[in-house]
Amino acid sequence: MGMPATERLYLQDSYCFEAEAVVSAIQPDNLAFDRTCFYPGGGGQPPDEGFARLESGEVFEIASAHADADEVIWHACQPSTPPAILGQSIQLVLNKDRRMALMRYHTVLHILNTITLRDYQGWITGVQIGVDYSRIDFKLENLSAAIVGELEQKVNAVIAGNHMIKSYAIQENEFRRREELLRTLEVKPPISHGQVRVVEIEGFDAQACGGTHVHSTSEVGRFSIFRTENKGRINKRLYLRLEQVAQPGNSPQSS
Repeated sequence: MGMPATERLYLQDSYCFEAEAVVSAIQPDNLAFDRTCFYPGGGGQPPDEGFARLESGEVFEIASAHADADEVIWHACQPSTPPAILGQSIQLVLNKDRRMALMRYHTVLHILNTITLRDYQGWITGVQIGVDYSRIDFKLENLSAAIVGELEQKVNAVIAGNHMIKSYAIQENEFRRREELLRTLEVKPPISHGQVRVVEIEGFDAQACGGTHVHSTSEVGRFSIFRTENKGRINKRLYLRLEQVAQPGNSPQSS
């Protein structure tokens, strides 16, 4: 029998930037805890970064995190962690500015992908979320400067609408009946314990998603598309930027 799944505090509150936890397992360069606020990556959103502080005051940098098949989240630590800390209490602290930037970009991508599918029949084929900019690929036959302008205008109108954002879980069988919750034809959202998480922008859209988001579209900032590329006959790549990005950081990472 494997270890118990890690309690994912970010699913309860995307603004959980610090947490108290207990060391539940140790690998040479990885730690697992009974609970965590660190997002382990997925859906184009990279893992969180930050640090862990022991009661002794010793600090371990957390450069990344990932979830295994048993839903245990492992935190990549430096320096290597000694076995003696098993069972000890620890304080987890995220890089808050980086998480906030990723949340803003993830939220605006929901708005963009909804409008692109609704108005231009474009399905997502790939996403990379970053701190300074993000990119998204669509199965989209036609993309012109006029359409780019329309997308910017429509997305910014939704952002200005100050829509509240919430998340909740639905049963797997309900999810399979609700095709409108999908934005990609090839990559399905994670199913955990027979449930699928839904992120809803009230009055605008709901879609299956396991990532972190801001509380309101008013927190996103003004949106622009600064570059486009053809990635095949009907695959179009859009590079997007938000004004007032929290803090410079890493370039986008692939999902």
